[in-house]
Amino acid sequence: MVSQILKETCPRPFLKWAGGKGRLIQQYQGYFPDHYETYYEPFLGGGAVFFHLQPQRAVLNDINAELINTYCCVRDHVEELIILLKNHQERHTKEYYYDIRGYSGGSILEQSARFIYLNKTCFNGLYRVNSQGKFNVPLGRYKNPGICQEDVLRMASKALSGVKIAQADFTQVLDYATSDNDFVFFDPPYYPVSTTSYFTAYSRYCFDESQQIKLKDVFEKLVARGVKVMLCNSDCSFIRNLYHDFYIYDISAARSINSNGKNRGKIGEVLVSSHKRLPNKKISPIYEGRG
Repeated sequence: MVSQILKETCPRPFLKWAGGKGRLIQQYQGYFPDHYETYYEPFLGGGAVFFHLQPQRAVLNDINAELINTYCCVRDHVEELIILLKNHQERHTKEYYYDIRGYSGGSILEQSARFIYLNKTCFNGLYRVNSQGKFNVPLGRYKNPGICQEDVLRMASKALSGVKIAQADFTQVLDYATSDNDFVFFDPPYYPVSTTSYFTAYSRYCFDESQQIKLKDVFEKLVARGVKVMLCNSDCSFIRNLYHDFYIYDISAARSINSNGKNRGKIGEVLVSSHKRLPNKKISPIYEGRG
């Protein structure tokens, strides 16, 4: 009952996001640092950790320009965005979905409404683009996709008020996070644990093994400055060897984007931290959702 009330009254992700952390935050809760002044999230995605922590100061980044424009519109023009989403909701059909998917024009506000509409109606909230950078995810099977969730959007807009949001590569966090007053949370595209899980196309920029290594170098540089850093990734020897100098904790997650339902279920992930978990740190009740 308490979790349901929090779910209805607390800010939470307004997007569905493959690999989102809404269902894992309760496992992360004991590892978040108690004290910091500015929160940084360079792989924003659905923003579940940001919405859960609700930091007083935050800098949110992602390489995906469409995603960042959408967050800015939710922050700055939520009422206009709601009007456009209501129109999409009223006109939604299979034919309409593919017409909108194939259209790329319009104002930033119209593009953001399109982004949310496609996100809510495509297969599993997956964001995938082809080599030309065009969104190519098929229509999902939903009876009520929740295209325009007005209360969720308004709460998200309020939470994002005053937050710095910009398109940026993850390495740019080195320009801003400099001391133990900063906390950086990395949620990158995961290292593939099998050929069928090789999905790194969250933008037209492929996040391959060399990028994983570059991310580890950024993680290491931030820690050397005293910055508090956490990172999640797949549980495999490559990632464990890469971060062997840091604290690594086991996380149990649900696989949800496999096209074969029989291959979905609990899988292992890791949470890498610059700091050790505090003993007996309490876990507060939180909402359950997809972020």
